[in-house]
Amino acid sequence: MKRWSALASSSALIAMTSGCIPPGVPDGGYVPPAPTRSSRPAPMATAQPAPQSTPRPPARRVTSAAQAPRGYVPSTPLPPARPSSMPASAAVSQLPAPRPAWELRPVEADATVVTAQRYTVAPGDTLARVAQRTGAGAEAIARANRLDPPFTLRAGQQLDIPGGRYHLVRPGQTGIAIARAYGVPWSQVVAANDLVEPYVLRSGQRVLIPGDPARASTAAERAAAFTLDVDSILTGGEPALANNQAPARPQPTARRALPATTPVVAPSAAPGRFIWPVGGTIVRRFGAGASGERNDGIKIAVPLNTPVKAVADGVVAYVGDGIAALGGLVIVRHGGGWTSVYGHAAKLLVRRGQAVTRGETLALSGATGFADRPELHFELRRGRTPVDPTTQLPRR
Repeated sequence: MKRWSALASSSALIAMTSGCIPPGVPDGGYVPPAPTRSSRPAPMATAQPAPQSTPRPPARRVTSAAQAPRGYVPSTPLPPARPSSMPASAAVSQLPAPRPAWELRPVEADATVVTAQRYTVAPGDTLARVAQRTGAGAEAIARANRLDPPFTLRAGQQLDIPGGRYHLVRPGQTGIAIARAYGVPWSQVVAANDLVEPYVLRSGQRVLIPGDPARASTAAERAAAFTLDVDSILTGGEPALANNQAPARPQPTARRALPATTPVVAPSAAPGRFIWPVGGTIVRRFGAGASGERNDGIKIAVPLNTPVKAVADGVVAYVGDGIAALGGLVIVRHGGGWTSVYGHAAKLLVRRGQAVTRGETLALSGATGFADRPELHFELRRGRTPVDPTTQLPRR
C-alpha cells in the first residue's frame, strides 16, 4: 500500500458529453479556418525538446503581439493587439513569468553510493537514524524490510539496506532539478522511490537515483537525457519542504506572487463541473493521430488574443514557456486530483501559486510553440492520467 504521501480525495466524474463547442467567447464574428494538413508531421502534444534546426526568434524590436512572429514567446509581456471585447483588466495584468524553482535552485550531483548490506539494529536506533548511518533512504529501507508505520525497531533486528545512489534533498530543491542533475527521467525516480500524490519532497529525505552509479556522464549527456514535460511539472515541480515548514497559502492575485522556491498548498476541494476554456472549433482531438502520435488533449482554433478561462477553481502550478512544443503554458491544479493544462498562449496573465476561480482569465490565446494556427492546446488530467476533455466538459 502506498504510504509516503497523502492520497488525493476522490471526486465524482462528470457525465459523458459530446466534443462540439458552441460560440460563447467574443470573437468579432471570426470563423476559424478549416484544418489544413501541415507539411510536417503533426507534433505530439506531450513535451519534446525543440529540434536543433528550429530557428530562434528574430532579433528585432517587437512592440506588440500583432507584430510578433509565429512561435514567439516574449520574456517580458508586450502590449497586446487588444480586441474591443477583451477585458480592460487583462491589459494591466500581464506580468513576466519568474524563473521556475528548478532553475533558481539547481542541484549538484553529490549522491552517496551505498553498498547493499545487512544492518543490526542497535539500542535506541530509529529508522531515521539507520538511514543517516547507512546513507540509504528511510523509505527505501522500510520498503525493503516491509516495515509499517510507525516503523518501530528492536535491538538486534536485522535490516536489509538496499544499495544504490541516494541524493540528500535540500530545502527548495525540486524533483525536476534532481533528475536533471543526474540525467535520468524524473518518472523513473518517481517509480524507484514509490512516490505518490502530491509528490512533495522534504528536506533531509534521501531519494534513490536509478541507474549505474559506476557510470560517469558529462553535463551535456545529463542535460540531453532529461526532457521537461507536463507530467514532470506535476510530479516534480514543487520545491521540497524544509523541516517544520508548512506550505504557503495561495495568493489571491498575480500582483502578490510567491517566491518560486516556496511550496504551495494543493487544493483539496472537488472541482465540481468544468466549463469550456474558450469557444471555437476543435481542430485536433484526444488520442492517437493518423501518424500514430499521441495527443494528450484537444486543440481548439480561436482568434488571436482570445481570453482563455480557468475551467474550475484551483491553484496555478506553473506559468512559463519551458515546454517547447506547447509555447506559453499555464497549468492549474484542482481538487480531487484533477489538473488542467492550457498551451500555445501569447500572453500569460497569472502567476504560480495564485488562486483562480472558474471562468477567470488565465492567458490570451496565440500560436506559440508548435502551433499551426492561433489555437489553444487544452488538457485535463486525473492524477497522472490524461483524460479526454470532451468527456468532462458540458454539452451545449
